[in-house]
Amino acid sequence: MNNRRLNYLLATVPAVLGLLAAAPAQAQHVQWAARLVEASSQKAEGKEAFSPSQVLGAPNALPLGEISNNAWIPRKEGAGEFIEVKFLRSVAAQQVTVVESFNPGSITKIELIDTKGVHHEVYANANPGPLPEPSRSLEVKFPAAEYRTLGVKVYMNTGKVEGINQIDAIGIADVASTMVKQAFAGEKGPEAVKSTQFDSSLVNLGPTVNTRYVDTHPVISPDGRTLYFARQSAPTNVGGARDPQDIYVSRLVSGRNKTWGTAKNMGEPSNTPEDPNGLASVSADGRTALLIGVYEDGLMEPKGFSMSKRGAGGWTKPVKVDIEDYYNKDPMNIDAYLSTSGKALLMAVERNDGLGGQDIFVSFPKDDNLPGVMHDTKSQKKWTKPKSLGPNVNTAGADFAPFLAADEKTLYFASDGRGGYGKSDIFYTKRLDDTWTNWSPPRNLGPVVNSPDFDAYYTISAAGQDAYLVSSRNGTGGSKDIFRISLAPAFQPEVVTLVTGKVLDQATGKPIKAIIHYENLLTGEEIGSTETDPATGEYTIVLPSGVQYGYRAEAKGYLAESANLDVTAKDKYTEQKQDLYLVPFNVGQTVKMNNIFFQQSRYYLTTSSYPELLRLIRIMKDYPTVEIKLSGHTDNQGDPALNLKLSLDRVNEVKKYLSSHGINGGRITTEGFGDTKPLSSNDQEETRMKNRRVEFTITKK
Repeated sequence: MNNRRLNYLLATVPAVLGLLAAAPAQAQHVQWAARLVEASSQKAEGKEAFSPSQVLGAPNALPLGEISNNAWIPRKEGAGEFIEVKFLRSVAAQQVTVVESFNPGSITKIELIDTKGVHHEVYANANPGPLPEPSRSLEVKFPAAEYRTLGVKVYMNTGKVEGINQIDAIGIADVASTMVKQAFAGEKGPEAVKSTQFDSSLVNLGPTVNTRYVDTHPVISPDGRTLYFARQSAPTNVGGARDPQDIYVSRLVSGRNKTWGTAKNMGEPSNTPEDPNGLASVSADGRTALLIGVYEDGLMEPKGFSMSKRGAGGWTKPVKVDIEDYYNKDPMNIDAYLSTSGKALLMAVERNDGLGGQDIFVSFPKDDNLPGVMHDTKSQKKWTKPKSLGPNVNTAGADFAPFLAADEKTLYFASDGRGGYGKSDIFYTKRLDDTWTNWSPPRNLGPVVNSPDFDAYYTISAAGQDAYLVSSRNGTGGSKDIFRISLAPAFQPEVVTLVTGKVLDQATGKPIKAIIHYENLLTGEEIGSTETDPATGEYTIVLPSGVQYGYRAEAKGYLAESANLDVTAKDKYTEQKQDLYLVPFNVGQTVKMNNIFFQQSRYYLTTSSYPELLRLIRIMKDYPTVEIKLSGHTDNQGDPALNLKLSLDRVNEVKKYLSSHGINGGRITTEGFGDTKPLSSNDQEETRMKNRRVEFTITKK
């Protein structure tokens, strides 16, 4: 088996959009439109030429100044034309850029839309008209405001500019540097390969990890405390020195000194005596491993992928990953990576719908894993038919070793179809929208990483500070070893927050086996899910910045109590602890609805409340005899009488929402308590906010 491709390769620096004229350090600050909200008119639908969806992603309507299939054309002529888009994440914007790729001058107004849906005008033109240039990039710059931008709406008067008007792309950035070059064609020749900057030289991990045998394929856990890797033909392998490759594991001994404990063989059943075993990725909590190959009758066959879970008794027997229409025309060359959220399975395989050789594909969990639905934890997750990442990533050569950073956007991969410093070089690119086929131009990691020697298999933790790689440079006894290299802050992946905690029974304090779901509160979209450790109730999730999240635990016989975390403005890696408490589903039990939000000092619900309310609606529809009491509470700020009225108005508003979604109002009673039942001190805002809440109590089951 070709060990170079048996496992996957990872890389270490954030993607740089090829359209940036600014330094690479600013690349992670730019976002291009990812979702179409609404357009006033259109000449085509879906993803067809000239359709509104052509504005999504980075500019690509070339040549500039000519009509392009890759840009939107409004169907009507007049003052009422507009297009509204959203971005993957909110930013504290300092500029918006609209690329008018053909016949510019019709834009009359640009509005930023914040996370609460409020529109903020940043550009107005009372006299639209034709321009002497055949195209332009309209840049509007402004000081950063207190709100964060999630969307943009562009207004046009196409009647003032005769002929076809086209918009190619809409982008925002939290820096003032120019987003788009005068001509954004890809660079050619040797200058197209840019060097990535590192903060230190390679550091060998030492004899506790490396040996005179080949040590390769490192995989670092998201918390940076566990290192998995493969060791070839060592006497300590399960099958001895004749065993081609086994998986090993080492634990971090000192975070300050960055030293690792003596590596140990992962053991059976993940390692088999006669096969080149490999670990492709590990979940955020370190309890689920994606393995290369299918395990049958004590052997590993390269027919796909398997999952193994770690419990009190060790790792379980690997179970085949069920992927619709999976096949690989070259089963000896196979790679994979499971995203940190568990929502995307990347694989490098050769298929008829590829471009040639190994290509990178993605598969997603099937719809039986819908948000808010309690899943059967014993059932095996099923995955959709593999979808090619498209020609922005794949080439006619071999494209393999995919790794998606914890930000769920930055992809690192290897390719021998793009040229560079060696036979196969490492590249990185950034996902621009949710289609998974729209990527920024891949960039070579440069000569520090890619050399005539063997350098590969990059891996990086969620913190993004240190990378691990395999190199034959100065290896033990001339073999391949695993090295560490530190990254300058400007070249680290986008910021994430690592959340850990336990799920406990509110009454007994005992741990509960549960499923953790986390979602974007602004859109209601489920971002990911994970299971708790059945023995300890512990969980770990990774949340990319720029979003307000809600997360909750679900377990049979219990009611879920949610928590929320706003990381929209996080600018550095952080770790946070949050225990979740579940309430038995019995009469008299009370649940705090922590993800219900109202406008300041008013009773109007915000859209971020809808996911929580929809789950309560689902419970009441699933259990049609259940009746509840809604209780409203405030803090002690202001007039007590007004607080009492506000608390009642708020729960009545919740009841109104439930009733409008098919729940009989006779099953719901309401009561407002104002500031009379605080949970915490009202002396400080940090504790006072816990007193502002809505609860429901089961009064009949």
